Amino acid sequence: MNKPIVVGFNGSAGSEAALTWALQRAGTHKLPVIIIHAVDDRWMSPDFQYHELIRQSGMEMLQKAQANAAEQAPDVKVDIQLRHGSGGSVLREVSKEASIVVVGEHDRHWMDGGPLTDRALQIVSASEIPAAVIPLKRGSGDRGVVVGVDGSEESLQAVAFAAAEADRGGDDLTVLLAFRRPARWIESQLPKSGLAETILEEDRIVLAESVAGLGDKYPDLVVHQKLESDTDPAKALVEAAKDARLLVIGSRGRGGFSRMVLGSTAHAVLLNLPCPTIVTRVHKVKHED
Repeated sequence: MNKPIVVGFNGSAGSEAALTWALQRAGTHKLPVIIIHAVDDRWMSPDFQYHELIRQSGMEMLQKAQANAAEQAPDVKVDIQLRHGSGGSVLREVSKEASIVVVGEHDRHWMDGGPLTDRALQIVSASEIPAAVIPLKRGSGDRGVVVGVDGSEESLQAVAFAAAEADRGGDDLTVLLAFRRPARWIESQLPKSGLAETILEEDRIVLAESVAGLGDKYPDLVVHQKLESDTDPAKALVEAAKDARLLVIGSRGRGGFSRMVLGSTAHAVLLNLPCPTIVTRVHKVKHED
C-alpha cells in the first residue's frame, strides 16, 4: 500500500504553501494526502470553557483546507485529522505510517521567540522519515535538483534520494561539496606541507565517490559535480539551490555531534530556505561517540 503524504497545517501562509506542494507531489506519485492539525491543549483542563471551541475551530479550519485541496487537486484523495499535543510529537507519531512529512516555512516574528521556537525545525528534527519544508516565496527558476554531500553515510543516502527525484522529474542533478578553509592567519602559521592541496584532493575524491554508480542506475540522468573550496556549506547550498526545483540534504553530516538529531548545516539551510527542501532520514545510521 502506498503510504500517504502528511501535511502539517495551521492555517498560516506557510502551511498553505506546504499543502499546495504536497498536492502536486501526491498527483505525480499517485499518493493520498492527510492534512493534520495539532491542538496543543496540554495546558488546558478538559473542563476549560474554551476547550471545545478551540477543537471546533481546528476542525473547521481542516474542513476548509480539505475543500480547497479538492479544488486544487480533484484527483488526489485527501483526509483530515485533528490531533492533540505539540506539533512535533504529533507529526513524529504519524510519520511512522507516512512516505514524507511536509510543513511550511515558519512565519517569523520577533515576539514568537525566533529560530529556537521554529516549528519547522522542531518537526524536521522529530520526524523519522524524510521531511520537506516549503518556503513562502519561490525563486525565479524551477528546474534542477541540488544535493549536499560531505562523505558521511547520511549524505550518501541524500544523494540516492535526490538522484531518484531528479530522474523521475527529468531534472539535472547537482552534487555539491563545500568546506571552509582555515582562516588565513591560521593557514599562514601552518608548515609548508601542502596540507590545503591534500584536503582539496581528498574532497575531490569524496565528491567523485558520492556519485559513483549513478550513471549505471540512471543512464539518462545528467549529473554535475561542484566543489566549493572556501565557502560555508550552508551558504553554498543556499546559493546553488536558489533557482532549483528541490534541495536535498542529510539530517546530519560527518562534523556533527553523535547525539545531535539535526546537524548545523541542515539547521542553517532551513533558516534560509532557497527552495523546497527535503531533509532525508532514509534509515538510521550508527555513529561513533
